[in-house]
Amino acid sequence: MRLALLTVLAVLATGPAAAAPAKPAAVKPAVAKPAASKPPAKPGFDARDPAAVAALLAGAGAKTETARGGEGQVAMKVVTPGGGFGMQFANCDAKGKACAGVAFSTGFDRQTPTLAHMNLFNRTQFACRGFTGEDGKPNVMYSTLLTSRMTAEDMKQHLGVWQGCLGAFAQFTRDPAGFLAANS
Repeated sequence: MRLALLTVLAVLATGPAAAAPAKPAAVKPAVAKPAASKPPAKPGFDARDPAAVAALLAGAGAKTETARGGEGQVAMKVVTPGGGFGMQFANCDAKGKACAGVAFSTGFDRQTPTLAHMNLFNRTQFACRGFTGEDGKPNVMYSTLLTSRMTAEDMKQHLGVWQGCLGAFAQFTRDPAGFLAANS
């Protein structure tokens, strides 16, 4: 079948009914257009810089308080209309910038689920991790690596994942057995 099709195409291309080749169209000389002036470049968002993340959060109505932690650490307390949480930037440079990762975390003021329930919660979640804090209260955490290529939109997506973690963990701590039955 393929050979027959190729033969037909070859006959059509070389047979007496083949059209004469078209003459090339006249080429018009290119006219240089004036260069459009570009607006000045806006400073880029750097997700590795806690100050840039704080500005992004402020734009969403959150208040932040930043403190330098131990070597290469920057801690940020975040207060939003819906509640508060902490951000821990890790492996930062000497200026507290160019951080390699960030962990979002918060504790809940509820009775702690059993260890078995907490382990099952962690198995049902892709991004969130629950644990018992030093005060004996349930805590949830989400972490991500940071790169110089991350945009403000990328960071907003991570904040959205964090909000999802908060919602799921709130449901879990209200009724561990019910949450696990519905999500296993």
